[in-house]
This record gives sequence, structure tokens and C-alpha cells, in this order.
Amino acid sequence: MSTGTLTEAILEFPDNRLLIDLCGEFDRNLTDIEARTGIQILRRGNQLALHGPEESQAAAREVLNALYQRLEQGRPVGRDDIDREFRLHPEADESPANQLEMFDGGKVEIKTRKKLIEPRTDAQKAYVRSLYQNELCFGIGPAGTGKTYLAVAVGVNMLITGAVDKIILCRPAVEAGERLGFLPGTQEEKVDPYMQPLYDALNDFLPGKQLAKMREEKIVEIAPLAFMRGRTLSNAFVVLDEAQNATTMQMKMFLTRLGEGSRMTITGDRTQIDLPRGVPSGLQDAERLLKTIDKIGFNYFTSADVVRHPLVAAIIEAYEKDVDGA
Repeated sequence: MSTGTLTEAILEFPDNRLLIDLCGEFDRNLTDIEARTGIQILRRGNQLALHGPEESQAAAREVLNALYQRLEQGRPVGRDDIDREFRLHPEADESPANQLEMFDGGKVEIKTRKKLIEPRTDAQKAYVRSLYQNELCFGIGPAGTGKTYLAVAVGVNMLITGAVDKIILCRPAVEAGERLGFLPGTQEEKVDPYMQPLYDALNDFLPGKQLAKMREEKIVEIAPLAFMRGRTLSNAFVVLDEAQNATTMQMKMFLTRLGEGSRMTITGDRTQIDLPRGVPSGLQDAERLLKTIDKIGFNYFTSADVVRHPLVAAIIEAYEKDVDGA
């Protein structure tokens, strides 16, 4: 995976009162335009800073200027007016229905708030395509192959383009020597160490203040797998990480949370099961039971897809050979 360079452009508006109306209550108009264009818009006094690819900035600038001119004429700006401007400027609208167009050419890029992500290997490109095509998708392979990183990137992309309303990331809180109950702090503080890899991925794609606000408003949730029981997850992009450490019953519980307008991604490594001896892995059972169902994508990675330090691939290959020879 590689990243592209994003730029910043400044729009200045002479009447601060009209700018307030342009932004909308609680900046809702800006949020809507951000979702439609895939860029970030920050208000600074009587200026708006547009952060993102230049072509998206140019399109957003046309829409913002047209809406401001409407306000100068004494006419209000509402969601219908924003929709109309995007119909007049279709090049500005990054409709989720057009996401698969990226695969028509040779270069595949996932746009997030902070960077562009490009899958490097053929397996990674196939995985990203599967994430957009399928409502339920599995990514199975060794550590360092980008399974979780790419899934979270696609989730962020779908959030900012309006395909989903929220992102929910979870993983089993499997203890390794310490039990959650004996760790100090609140419930959230106890599970945070298990969730850190998910925080790391999100911090790569979303500005810190924006991520904090999204978490506060429950637009982005990070929670242990056990917290999913009893919920129906609608209009959300849901990722279950380290799924090899989910039991069969936990996996069934998780899969049946899928609601209308949602997408689920399950990632895991069958060689790193930390469950007690004799407890079957829910990932392996799901793979066995669901592989023949249409519209469920199964994607596999090998050491050749590792994008961490070159030694990681060599280490994985050494352990795979040892298992094969045992």
C-alpha cells in the first residue's frame, strides 16, 4: 500500500453571517458536502480550508460558491439545494454506486481524509474489489498483509462518501496472561489495549479532532466482540478483526448482526489461534460452512503479500515450512 499527496485550498467569503448559513447548523451542510466529495472542509474565521485531492477541491469549490451566491440573493440553503448543485456538477459527486470504476484502470486508490491508499499486490487489489462488491467479505492470511488496514480504509471511504452512516470495529478480547477484570481502570480502559491496532488504523485515515468527534457521536465505534450481542447493525461498515480467536458461537452471533444497508468484513490468521486447547475457531467453521454461499467473498493472502518489514515475510515463510514439514 502506498499513499498519495493531498493538498489544501482556501476559500474566502466576505460576509461572515452568510458563511454561517452556508455551513448550516452544527456544520451539517459542510458535513454533507464532505461526504459527497470525499474531502475535508475546515472553517477558519471567514475562510473555508479544503483538504484533499485537487480535482475534488475544484468540484467542491464550484458547489460552495454556487450555494454562497444563492445566500447573497436572499435565498436559503437546505439539503435539497445541495442535492441540486451536485446534480448540476456531477463531477463533484463521488457516488458510492461508482466506486467500482476505480478497477477499470490499472491504478486502485482508496481515498480517506488524510491520505490515499493504494493496494500493492494482486491479492490486495482483489480484496479491495471484494470489499466494495460484497456485503460480507472474509480476508484470511498472515500478519502484515494489510487485511485490517485495507478494510478500515474502505470503511472510512464509504463513510465519507455516504455509503454507510457509521463504522464499527471489533475484535475478541482474548487474554494473554492477564485477565480483564484484574487490569486497572474503567471498562473502556481495560479493553483499550486489545483495540489499539484498530485505533492505529483509524488515526492513519482520519484527523485526530474529527476522529474524536466521530467517536463521541458514535459515528465510529470500537468495541470487544462480546459487546455486539443483541444489536442489529444497520447502515454500518463493520469489521471483525482477529476473527480466528472468536468461538463458533461468537462468530454465529456476530454474523447474524448484519442489518439493512450494512457491510461486514471478517479478518483473521488461521496460524495465530489463541483460544484454549479444544475450542474450535469460529473463523475456520465460518469458512467451512459459508464458502458455497453466493455474494460472500473469501480472499486469501500469503507471505508474498506482506507489506511490513521484509523480515516479516521471511519469518512467516519459515514457520509455514516448519508446519508443512511437521
